[in-house]
Amino acid sequence: MSTTLSTSLARQIRTRFQQREAELLSLIRKLVETESPSGDEAGSREVVAILADAAAEARCVDAVERIDVPGFGQHLVIRAFKRQSNAGNILVVGHTDTVHPRNSIQERPWMQEGNRIYGPGIFDMKASCALAVSVLHVCDDFQILPKLGVTLVLTCDEEVGSYSGWPLLQSLCQNTNVNYGLVLEPPVSGGGVKTGRKGTGIFTMRVEGRAAHAGLDPEKGASAVLELARQIERLQAMNVAGRGISVNVGVVHGGTRSNVVPAEACAEIDVRFSTADESKEIEQALLTTRAFDERVRVTVDGGINRPPMERTSKVVELYQLARNISSSIGFELFEAQVGGASDGNFIAAMGIPVLDGLGIDGDGAHAAHEHIIVDDISRRCALLTGLIASL
Repeated sequence: MSTTLSTSLARQIRTRFQQREAELLSLIRKLVETESPSGDEAGSREVVAILADAAAEARCVDAVERIDVPGFGQHLVIRAFKRQSNAGNILVVGHTDTVHPRNSIQERPWMQEGNRIYGPGIFDMKASCALAVSVLHVCDDFQILPKLGVTLVLTCDEEVGSYSGWPLLQSLCQNTNVNYGLVLEPPVSGGGVKTGRKGTGIFTMRVEGRAAHAGLDPEKGASAVLELARQIERLQAMNVAGRGISVNVGVVHGGTRSNVVPAEACAEIDVRFSTADESKEIEQALLTTRAFDERVRVTVDGGINRPPMERTSKVVELYQLARNISSSIGFELFEAQVGGASDGNFIAAMGIPVLDGLGIDGDGAHAAHEHIIVDDISRRCALLTGLIASL
């Protein structure tokens, strides 16, 4: 890992972003007002076209590729600094899809109030997509030639599980010698980066019991609801303070009428874990479930959909570099480990050091009050530029 760029240069870079702020905000607004909810092919293509055109103007960009994804739109892959790519690559990752449905922009239009700008999808993560493209232009301005190539990947299905985005990221990691992953997801509240993320899994538990009249002959029945309740208590017991495992039974269905011993019950289960060993433990506990009542049948489907992003020594080194860069431009960068997952989890599982939460600070992801903080734009842009220049 290289040394941090000089304090003088870092401050000049931040000043340049402040000078380009109006231009960057114009691009952000264009992206926000071009709605692209997950699964909206037309919206996805429009947003990708805007970003592709903006990126193509940067001299450091070698190739811009749009990858069709039926039912969703397009992924965007931008390759820069190809001359350096023989030494490896920095993978910068974001997504263009949002959770906000069409016409949300009419209900909640672009609005600036002091240091905040509101708009559907601005925080998660239209503003940070624009940030990444702007960084390439500022690298041109300062004639920055990093030691590693840069591959910017903006996927179109992250909000619904990255079912096509993850294979693309995996292929790029395997075929382009990726050394580091930088993820543009929103930061921790207050601007902190994420050095660890829990992995996630989704399971469905189904119980088949035996129906009977609850008043006349209840002893002939075998309650699926009672069995499910016992299983929920067993799973809840895995939530031990101080461990990385968390289990949440979030949706429950069962029974038909109050006077019938229920023959069927079902639960949807969300699991989180901090390490690969915990992933195996929780998966084993669910997939080998045995019924408490021998008269009923319990089946569990599902599995792990994102591995954990663990805080390794290499991740700590990456964070320390980012912290030094942020210090040189006048702000303290803290770290946190969080329960939510991102595409950074997939990259980390391949043994690549990942720093997540590098997007522009704000609040309200997926909510009506979603917004970014204007003062954070220049320093967050300077931080990403500094990382690219220093790695």
